[in-house]
Amino acid sequence: MEADRPDSSTGTGAPVRPLRIAILGTRGIPANYGGFETFAEQLATRLAARGHDVTVYCRAGNVDPRLDRTTYRGVNLVVLPAPRSKHLETVVHTWRSAWHARRAGYDFALVCNSANFLSLPVLRAAGIRTALAIDGIESERRKWGVLGRNVYRMAGVLGPRWTDVVIADCAVIERWLRARGVTNVEMIAYGASAPQVASSDVLARVGVSAQGYVLYVSRLEPENNADVVIRGFVESDVPYPLVVVGDAPYADAYKAQLRALAAGSERVIFAGAIYGRGYDELRAHAACYVQATDVGGTHPALLEAMAAGRAVIANDIPEHREVLGDAGWYYAKNDPHDLARRLREVMLGPDAAASRAARADAARRRVAEHYDWEQVTSAYERLARGLVARS
Repeated sequence: MEADRPDSSTGTGAPVRPLRIAILGTRGIPANYGGFETFAEQLATRLAARGHDVTVYCRAGNVDPRLDRTTYRGVNLVVLPAPRSKHLETVVHTWRSAWHARRAGYDFALVCNSANFLSLPVLRAAGIRTALAIDGIESERRKWGVLGRNVYRMAGVLGPRWTDVVIADCAVIERWLRARGVTNVEMIAYGASAPQVASSDVLARVGVSAQGYVLYVSRLEPENNADVVIRGFVESDVPYPLVVVGDAPYADAYKAQLRALAAGSERVIFAGAIYGRGYDELRAHAACYVQATDVGGTHPALLEAMAAGRAVIANDIPEHREVLGDAGWYYAKNDPHDLARRLREVMLGPDAAASRAARADAARRRVAEHYDWEQVTSAYERLARGLVARS
């Protein structure tokens, strides 16, 4: 496949002007939380490197307020306050961001998370072209109560009407949207890069050795099924530690449940939230990675494990099949007993090391072909230019 190039000309050699682009709806960058934040950092910095004027709106609770009006890797940062509330934090912050953005002269705004649909009319009234990026079927997430699910159901109806285009990150979600009458939808995948690390400092701190542990990475919320992973791992009796990387605000009861499940096993290590080089180090050296989510689209942690050349065992849902294909193993949906069986097969079976290496290599090639960040950036760049040209 021909490598994507920066979209710096019209194709006829004539230069095109840089766009003024805003990204709203994430906790901000540098990324230190989850998938949308990683996505925002990767996309924003690449767009900025191509000459565009890019601003990311950040939450004061996640990004140091002293970084307001500064730049990070060529990207402008605007840091605004947000209430510390599970149900209001995202919506209120994005609303504030939209009111700030309406006077800034942006050409295009990318709004992340369908819950932020109420901000779209503010942006469009200012003449800003918009895209609403969603990362799954939010109304199905178990962390939301009745009110939260109804808000997301409303978002599913009004969001597509109030934006120029809805972005799905996988074909499964695109088909789901089209089946419900959404016509202004486009599929643009996430990306992933191989980790560039040579150290093992974090491994030493966590207490594991290279190729000597099973890795699980996720926000510790019910729909991400850390409880299934811990149950399956304990039942498997594989003689390696399980390193659980992640945390979550507003989920103290669930996190306590996870620690109770692991109480009988010294092999379960809760490493907490780890980002940057530390995270890269852990994904670079794991013997096996488990992807357990059952709601959502393309999960960045899955792509990142594949890009790192890890053997992957994934919860058997269509979204994971779309991303991983035949380059990994699957266990029956949310079944800890079947996960235990797979763990024994992948870690202890005949020729286990060779089998892991073969599928890991296939996973790495699959990411390089379908989930390259430069290709993702070019897709968003083309989308933004096309929408702006219609203005």
